[in-house]
Amino acid sequence: MNAPLQLQLQGVELGYGHGRGYQPVVQGLDLTLERGQIGCLLGASGCGKTTVLRAISGFEPVHHGQIHIAGTRVADAQQQLPPEQRRVGLMFQDYALFPHLDVAANVGFGLRRLPARQRSARVEGLLEQVGLAGYARRYPHELSGGQQQRVALARALAPAPQLLLLDEPFSNLDTDTRQRLAAELQQVLKAAGTTVLMVTHDQSEAFAIADRIGVMAQGHLLQWGDAQQLYQHPASPYVAQFIGRGQLLPAALLGQGPDRVLVRPEHLQLAEDGLLVAMVEGVHFRGPDYVGRLRLADGNHVEALLGLQPPAVGSTVRLAWNDPAPVFFD
Repeated sequence: MNAPLQLQLQGVELGYGHGRGYQPVVQGLDLTLERGQIGCLLGASGCGKTTVLRAISGFEPVHHGQIHIAGTRVADAQQQLPPEQRRVGLMFQDYALFPHLDVAANVGFGLRRLPARQRSARVEGLLEQVGLAGYARRYPHELSGGQQQRVALARALAPAPQLLLLDEPFSNLDTDTRQRLAAELQQVLKAAGTTVLMVTHDQSEAFAIADRIGVMAQGHLLQWGDAQQLYQHPASPYVAQFIGRGQLLPAALLGQGPDRVLVRPEHLQLAEDGLLVAMVEGVHFRGPDYVGRLRLADGNHVEALLGLQPPAVGSTVRLAWNDPAPVFFD
C-alpha cells in the first residue's frame, strides 16, 4: 500500500493578468509527493518552477486545477486558502535571517506562541539536528554561508510544517560547499521525516537530494520520476539532452534505424575501427580520465572519454559507440 499523499497537484494552470491580457506561465501541471518524500522541480530560469512554489504556498492564485496538501484542498480556481492556514514552510534563496537576532531567536521566531521552556527545547533540538549545537548565541554575520543556510532550515522546520518548500537553497554557496551541504541537507530532511518540494536549475543538486525529480520547460512538466528514470529513460528529446551530457545524433551515423539516438560521453571511446570520424576541438581533465569535445564530419558536436593519454587538439580520431540500452527518438 502506498503512503498517504502529502502533496498533490492536478491540472494546475498559473498565470498573470486578466481577460485578453492574461498570460499563462504554467499549464497542465500534475505531480504527487508521498509523506516524507523529497521532490525537485528542475529547469532553466523562467520555466515556471518558482511560480509553482508560490502557488503552493498561497502567494499566487490558481487559474485552473487543484492543489491538495495532506488531503486538504488548499487552492482551486474558486477558492484559495490563505498562506497562514496551509502549514507550509518556506526557505528562501537569501535565507532572510534577521541580522539583529541571534541564531536561537531566528530559529524560534515562528514559535512565539509556545511557552518559553518549550520553545527553548524545540530550538535546542533543531540546532542539534542541523549540526549547530553551541551556536545559539551567535549572530548571522558571525556564520559562514553554509551555517546560515542551516539556521534558515532550522527556522523553516521549527513550526513542524506539513510541507517544506525550498527555493534554490544552494544558489548563494560556492561549488564545493554546495555539493557537501546537499548531502547533509538530504540527511537532515530524511531524519525529520519532512515532505519537501525544492526548485533548482542544477541537476547535480537535484540528483543528490530528491526522491522524485520533475524537468520543466516553458511552463510544462515534461517528466516526473526518479533520477535513474530520467537519465536512462528520458520521455522527450529535451529531457534527454537536459539530463546528463548527451547529444542527439542522426541514428544513421551509427548504423541504426530510428531518426535520432541519444549519445552520452560514457558510451563513446577511441577505437581504430570506430564508425564515427571526428576532430578533437578541446580536451579537459575531469578525473580519472580526460574528456574531449569533438566535431563530427556532419558538424554535430559530442563529448567522449579519451582515457589518460588523450589525442592532441586538432587531430582526427575514430570513435566507437557502445550503449547497452540505447535511447531512440523517432
